[in-house]
Amino acid sequence: MNKQRPIMRVIVLTALVMIPVLLIAAPSPTGKPGSIERGRYVVKIAGCNDCHTPGYAEHDGHVPEKAWLTGDSLGWSGPWGTTYASNLRLKLAALSEAQWLQLAHTAQYRPPMPWFNLRAMSDGDLRAVYRYVRHLGPAGVAAPAYVPPGGAVATAVVVRFPVPPPTQ
Repeated sequence: MNKQRPIMRVIVLTALVMIPVLLIAAPSPTGKPGSIERGRYVVKIAGCNDCHTPGYAEHDGHVPEKAWLTGDSLGWSGPWGTTYASNLRLKLAALSEAQWLQLAHTAQYRPPMPWFNLRAMSDGDLRAVYRYVRHLGPAGVAAPAYVPPGGAVATAVVVRFPVPPPTQ
């Protein structure tokens, strides 16, 4: 039995040494900064699909990836008028990576787009989103155009925001 102890000790020590090595070597589920995998991850956790993918929220995120980020005809209406989630697949197909970074850092869109979150993203995450969307390729049609306040809205469904209370 004493002869088996050194063997067991070697096995246990080898296992303990190998665990960190395997963890370091394992690919990150979120991918490297700037990678397509990272872009897919950021698109999912940042909520891009919630508005820019038709039916995504209503189907608990179970929409085929080939339909992701193609824009939506669901209008968002409030004091600013009526806005629509753009087709990011067409938008980013028309931009260089540098143009996308410039746009993302300076954009100030109408509600409900959280442009301030877009501005807060790191360049690595913005590059990853760009590369992921470009990887998907152009698809779909352009979303309906912005309608100013009081304008005629041609879409069937519109989400109406209440007028916010005055700030004090």
